[in-house]
Amino acid sequence: MTSETPRALDEINVSRETDARLDAYAALVRKWSRSINLVSKNDLDHVRERHIEDSLQLASFLPKNRANWLDIGSGGGFPGIVMAIVAREQAPQTRFELVESDARKAAFLRTVIRELELNATVSCERIEAMTPRAADIMSARALAPLDMLLSYADRHLAPGGTCLFLKGKTVETEIHVAREKWAFDLSSYVSRTDASARMLSITGIHHV
Repeated sequence: MTSETPRALDEINVSRETDARLDAYAALVRKWSRSINLVSKNDLDHVRERHIEDSLQLASFLPKNRANWLDIGSGGGFPGIVMAIVAREQAPQTRFELVESDARKAAFLRTVIRELELNATVSCERIEAMTPRAADIMSARALAPLDMLLSYADRHLAPGGTCLFLKGKTVETEIHVAREKWAFDLSSYVSRTDASARMLSITGIHHV
């Protein structure tokens, strides 16, 4: 159930080394965005504030034990690459798989993973065509309506797994629509970067 007053996410503190990797990643996003559309032109000078800081909110949910994290519709790497960078120190046992069907964006993601030495791989496929992944955690940002995301989770999430979705101002409508098809346990958190946005943590997904 959605809390009437969703909790705010905790502030995430990262080490100097992790911070330097995040800056290096932002520089790669700006460089590659000259030829492929990773972020909008208006965001090129604000990659850290508008995209990385937003993605960092999921770091509160990095697992303490070994886990497989599936990030779908990864695009420029938000939040998958950001989480893999933080996990390099805070959860090195977590393995990331980033799913991106655009070959050029997939090439960018592989470059970042190689240059920043991250525990991650890239699958250049459509999520609905992939074999089930049995992921412990599945994440997505600005990809699809919640009911569609839950259909992906139903296929690719391991029993007892958790979905972490960054959603915008239409989140309450999306939750209402999703509940017509799906039953699930939901925790909602106020975004630190946008008071109208939410970070959703979802478990126990099954058809109504």
